[in-house]
Amino acid sequence: MLRQLTISELTGRLARRECSARDALRSCLDHLAQVDGQVKAFLSHDAADALAQAEAADRDLAAGVTPAEKPLLGVPIALKDVLCHRGQPLNCSSKILGQFVSPYDATVVERLKAAGAVVFGRLNMDEFAMGSSTENSAFWTTLNPWDTSRIPGGSSGGCAASVAASECFASIGSDTGGSIRQPASLCGIVGVKPTYGLVSRYGLVAFASSLDQIGPFTKDVRDSATILQAIAGHDRRDSTSVPQPVPDYAKALTGDLRGLRIGIVKEFNIGGLDPEVDAAVKLAVKQLETLGAEIVEVSLPHSDYAAATYYIIAPAEASANLARFDGIRYCARVDGRDPAELNSRTRGAGFGAEVKRRVILGTYVLSSGYYDAFYLRAQKVRTLIRNDFLKAFEQVDAIVSPTAPTAAFKVGEKSGDPLQMYLSDIFTISCNLAGICGISVPCGFTKSPKLPIGLQVLGKPFGEETMFRVAHAYEQSTDWHRERSPLA
Repeated sequence: MLRQLTISELTGRLARRECSARDALRSCLDHLAQVDGQVKAFLSHDAADALAQAEAADRDLAAGVTPAEKPLLGVPIALKDVLCHRGQPLNCSSKILGQFVSPYDATVVERLKAAGAVVFGRLNMDEFAMGSSTENSAFWTTLNPWDTSRIPGGSSGGCAASVAASECFASIGSDTGGSIRQPASLCGIVGVKPTYGLVSRYGLVAFASSLDQIGPFTKDVRDSATILQAIAGHDRRDSTSVPQPVPDYAKALTGDLRGLRIGIVKEFNIGGLDPEVDAAVKLAVKQLETLGAEIVEVSLPHSDYAAATYYIIAPAEASANLARFDGIRYCARVDGRDPAELNSRTRGAGFGAEVKRRVILGTYVLSSGYYDAFYLRAQKVRTLIRNDFLKAFEQVDAIVSPTAPTAAFKVGEKSGDPLQMYLSDIFTISCNLAGICGISVPCGFTKSPKLPIGLQVLGKPFGEETMFRVAHAYEQSTDWHRERSPLA
């Protein structure tokens, strides 16, 4: 079926004129209409706009435009509801933005369109990207296509579920502490968190500005490399964007790991790690060794402090970023007798419980008398965590670990215990604190029920080539990525 193809398979068919861009989009839209009532990945989609884009892509194909010129020509790609897409609604899965419509395209959206992609749809998420299960959306909970009694992960749950259900060929999400890699793991697909500064954040509604990065969800590693190639690169509109050339990631997909040293982290052998996840990851490490890699144990001695550090820095930055939603400049407004009451009522009615929890925590750690004790100290520990990684990368070329400590859990299972929910990202948050790159690839399934398990590959800062090389070699030596969810 057309919708189940990878991007590379689809672009090959399009180039050979075996199908049209309109056919590809129609396959997604028709399937979306059939299954999204069960998955609930999409908040909205503008079929007319998407079909107009597909018809423009078909005109390009008829004119002889090649994949070398536009590598995503005719490929339907959906967006997390945190990225600006001109003329489309933008809610961040929150009530506070009301009927807001994006007045411009995010840089990532501009680059997707320049590469020929058909950009359509708004995907559900945890409100303002704060969560690990997509249960914090103000609208509804997205469900896992492998088992609709379970969560898809978060905060980019709609992104992962839509790709796993073949409602789109790829999606674009954001990762602040694991929000791409963790849902990719739980939904059995590939998710990439690029190095901080590689992909422009212009047009991304900020959660934690020093941690957020934009990246793709795809069905295989090659597709992720193709999309990252299209969206990466310097952007003068983002002051944190790094001005350096983007390598040709496709050249790294050699399938050869000989000469590479891959690290396993001594401190990641933690309690709470599901035995089936542990066993699948250990088998994956053996497979990497079979492919020619040398396995080396490394130490990240400050990793025990990563969760505490993250849950000081991220809420502090969220508190500052979300201060703009005051009911005066923009967003849905609840009137009051004076500006202070208007602000209080607007934020009280517009923000959900998890957002309020993190804003309160962030405001507290930034307040007079507590800034040095919490925020400043957390920033110092963050530096220690980054230095641990840089030291480890002097010994190895990449690091592997589980992506998540468990497979997808039941809806509601952890929603009453924020600490347990936060620990869902225990293996992913260090990557954001250190500013390095990471990818999750499928590495197995639990037995009963059958649920996906993910392997995380971490690379050096701007080490995406090696990260892709390891992930692709492992993926191509196994069949896990060929499995499709029951709703695909």
